[in-house]
Amino acid sequence: MKLLSTFAAAALCAFATCAQATPTIYGQPGTQNTQLYNFTAASTGDLMAYFVGSTAAYTNVITLQVNGVASNIMGLNNKTSSYGSSLDFGTVHAGDSLVFELVTLAGATGVGPWYSQKSLNSDGVNHVYSTSYAGDSVIGKGTFVAFEDLPKGGDFNYNDESFVFTNVAINVPASSNVPEPGSLALLGLGIAGVAATRRKGKKAA
Repeated sequence: MKLLSTFAAAALCAFATCAQATPTIYGQPGTQNTQLYNFTAASTGDLMAYFVGSTAAYTNVITLQVNGVASNIMGLNNKTSSYGSSLDFGTVHAGDSLVFELVTLAGATGVGPWYSQKSLNSDGVNHVYSTSYAGDSVIGKGTFVAFEDLPKGGDFNYNDESFVFTNVAINVPASSNVPEPGSLALLGLGIAGVAATRRKGKKAA
């Protein structure tokens, strides 16, 4: 396991203003994320993971499957890692299929593991939220992935465990972009409102 320490960077941040751009967090806490993700390697080269933060009570580590095969590399323990701590998953090849896996360590039964691929989760729940990340002075540009580590999604705040991965492309299946029924109702009301306004305009003319 190639676990790289970033204590030097953290020390510099303690004595100087360290510019940290905040990743966009999940915007609908309390509601399961309906957007699904297929992650792939953006290019041939190393895939790095960076620890962003944790609010989890459980002790978790992150690992990775490449093309359905376990990498056998895991780390970034949420109880011992600091912002920007990194883990090198080694070389991946452009187009490789990637599945991130959050593993809960000893002491918890029936908790996970949770995967970035919803169909692999034993509770049938989407446990991740993802978006692109512009980077900052500690963590470079990459893909932000945040986990919900409680069974059945817990409070669905997708803030229990979060990471940034480099050399990762996010692919969102078209089927996961279908609007929620509530969104469709609002869209329908909006269209009806526009139509009513146009009718009034025509009568006034």
